[in-house]
Amino acid sequence: MKIARNASAHWAGTGKEGKGNLTTASTVLNQTQYSFNTRFADGVGTNPEELVAAAHAGCFAMQLAFNIQGAGFAADSLDVKCTITLEEAGITSSKLTLTASVPGLDKAKFDELVDHAEHNCPISKLFNTTISVDATLV
Repeated sequence: MKIARNASAHWAGTGKEGKGNLTTASTVLNQTQYSFNTRFADGVGTNPEELVAAAHAGCFAMQLAFNIQGAGFAADSLDVKCTITLEEAGITSSKLTLTASVPGLDKAKFDELVDHAEHNCPISKLFNTTISVDATLV
């Protein structure tokens, strides 16, 4: 199976004073504002790192759900927060924090399934950075 998804960006002006917007084919983002301030300060709108964080959190959660299903269990909930760190050298880390409720799943199997998801969700494979996961089974 091959799937292609797309989004577009429009930018006008300089890097610091300019403004842009992002639109996805699904229109979930539809001319959503982004700018220097939304990326490096506290402006209203989104930024590339926030979008990457959402993509990684969502991808990891879905991969883990498939892993859990393949092991014969079903998750009551998988809550994932992703923090992307941007430094002068670029994105230097993606930290996933997971709280999971999976009835009947023991900690050893949970850790194995989390490790697999960490290294095998498509967004994890996209990164050339350190990825870490703090996972809690409740």
